Amino acid sequence: MEKKVALTIAGSDSCGGAGIQADIKTMTMNGVYAMSAVTALTAQNTTGVRDIMEATPKFLGEQLDAVFADIFPDAVKIGMVSSTELIDVIADKLTAYGATNIVVDPVMVATSGSRLISEDAVSTLCERLLPLATVITPNILEAEILSGLTIATPDDMVTAAKAIYGKFGCNVLCKGGHNTNDANDLLYGRGGIRWFRGRRIDNPNTHGTGCTLSSAIASGLAKGLPLEDSIEGAKAYLSGALAAMLDLGAGSGPMDHGYLLDAGVDAGSGVDAGRNAHAKGGGCHE
Repeated sequence: MEKKVALTIAGSDSCGGAGIQADIKTMTMNGVYAMSAVTALTAQNTTGVRDIMEATPKFLGEQLDAVFADIFPDAVKIGMVSSTELIDVIADKLTAYGATNIVVDPVMVATSGSRLISEDAVSTLCERLLPLATVITPNILEAEILSGLTIATPDDMVTAAKAIYGKFGCNVLCKGGHNTNDANDLLYGRGGIRWFRGRRIDNPNTHGTGCTLSSAIASGLAKGLPLEDSIEGAKAYLSGALAAMLDLGAGSGPMDHGYLLDAGVDAGSGVDAGRNAHAKGGGCHE
């Protein structure tokens, strides 16, 4: 039996709501075989991060060599990578192996607004990883950093996304959910401009939304779907996971990545089933 394969390169979240745990759940529910290369171990729960232990560049490189030498991924999702050295390793390996369908979630800013990676690491991310990407998925704050522009309106989103595309040559999915009442995302790139409209879901448990969206997009690309279809399906899947209203932990909890199983839908049909739910009035919240 042939099955498409996706690789997540990201940190581990001990409470399972974000990072590689969210990515693996999402990829599995969207019908692809998931693999991982861990950039860091985190001790965290729904109330915050207690400690972080970063992987060494050598060990990250060994993980990537082991994966690419044996089971070549059809798509790659990259999440938070906090150091210049790790970013260099990832860029070197992806280039050497000729990886394709690369989705980069440029995690730079926490929900609180605080920066998560150093200025040097941001520069390396921009110089080495973003030009390799098929699509990047910045939120508003991250798009402001990448473009050097302030974003307050939908027109500002277009201007910023155009600037980012001009700098790095990759498709840009600018996520609008951080500063608008609706979860309307803008795709700017080689195919022009397209808005993906969504209704904000009133759910405070949004831990891991960015990870989930980007890994669902990677799943669609791994299966050979066009980028726009992959984004549409990913937003629909995310909407369903949020609308399931899972409530765990004392803080901002995770969403229900397995909501389709609870509904009696086979794992692997996440994009199609999610799109059907979306068509019936679902929304999104990134």
